[in-house]
Amino acid sequence: MPDLSSIVKAYDIRGVVGEQLDADLVRDFGAAFALLIKPEAPSVVIGHDMRDSSPALSAAFAEGVTSQGLDVVSIGLASTDQLYFASGSLNMPGAMFTASHNPAKYNGIKLCRAGASPVGQDTGLAEIRDTVEQGVPGFEGQRGSVTERDVLAGYAAYLNNLVDLSGSRPLKIVVDAGNGMGGHTVPTVFAGLPIEVVPMYFELDGSFPNHEANPLDPANIVDLQAKVREVGADAGVAFDGDADRCFIVDERGEPVSPSAITALVAVRELAKDPGGTIIHNLITSKGVPEIVSEHGGKPVRTRVGHSFIKAEMARTGAIFGGEHSAHYYFRDFWRADTGMLAALHVLAALGEQNGPLSELTSAYSRYAASGEINSTVDDQVAKMMAVKDAFGARTGVEIDELDGLTVQLPGGAWFNLRPSNTEPLLRLNVEAANTDAVRGLVDEVLALIRS
Repeated sequence: MPDLSSIVKAYDIRGVVGEQLDADLVRDFGAAFALLIKPEAPSVVIGHDMRDSSPALSAAFAEGVTSQGLDVVSIGLASTDQLYFASGSLNMPGAMFTASHNPAKYNGIKLCRAGASPVGQDTGLAEIRDTVEQGVPGFEGQRGSVTERDVLAGYAAYLNNLVDLSGSRPLKIVVDAGNGMGGHTVPTVFAGLPIEVVPMYFELDGSFPNHEANPLDPANIVDLQAKVREVGADAGVAFDGDADRCFIVDERGEPVSPSAITALVAVRELAKDPGGTIIHNLITSKGVPEIVSEHGGKPVRTRVGHSFIKAEMARTGAIFGGEHSAHYYFRDFWRADTGMLAALHVLAALGEQNGPLSELTSAYSRYAASGEINSTVDDQVAKMMAVKDAFGARTGVEIDELDGLTVQLPGGAWFNLRPSNTEPLLRLNVEAANTDAVRGLVDEVLALIRS
């Protein structure tokens, strides 16, 4: 039996095309997915990104699905949140072919049940992996059919119905699509809005010739920052490869923390639904729950990862959720993440007042943060214990292990140290009152990790 543990991740399937993923294997994944969801639905909706391998792999997956007697609705080129829209609006399980921000040689599959409900290790992915490893059973009945459907206009209309920009002042926005799927969705979503879009790298190109489509890496927003300053734009927006995440820079070209965006959008959602619950993961700024509470909302803290966020949103009936990785989740979007909807909220807030974005977002940025700092280590557990022992011996320190190690220090500073699920890395996030305090705490923790 093949061992698929290296490519079946916590939330998706992902690997190097030609080495770990090929059409035959993907066909088996399609058949196994069909077996999983056959009791629930007669059809599966499939979309794919602009990577060279995506059309053939998505077609192979469709063959696997139809081989088990289920039908396929193909929406072709799509962003991941466009696939979630299709899954939600058509009430079908879905499969999205993308490796998000990973380099060109990778591809992968994100799966969901009807209504964009996520399929992760604990909700079907492990079962799919086992089925493929053991051999997919044959099906003697009639094969399913494949039909094509264009949902881009419906996706755009749905988002524009959720955020009204008709009263906005005219805005000039630079959008860096990173040669990813934002180049496909932005022109339709922004058509007719009082927004002048200055496009960057809208050409769909899975080789990513300009920069990696990962806007959380500062090196990948340098071009956007320069263009915003050059054209005198009101803001800049960068999307990752499958356009489910967005990253914002202000009129000065300065990055706006995803925690500040989470707080800003939360306040707007609470204005529509007073007293609502807002989900935030444990590495977002502590300013997020403070602001949510001040606006009458109920903040709920969760582990990192979209399956945890979505599960907690379902459990609590939350209206919105945000992660510091720039994933934003909306009850009104089937609890799925959509960077495009978050971007529209930011632009609507900006267009409703006359001040610059830097002034608007300053109210939501209360503390200094390090951003994620990765360290390669041989023994993650031993290093985590060394940090826990060093800080746990101090007076007034509070420690919890909801996700990795979160250490709260007297005076308000805190840090989280988490092991990577897929690499020999420890990920450190630090927040404190000012940059000097952040730098001091970072140096202290890294000295323990890297010694």
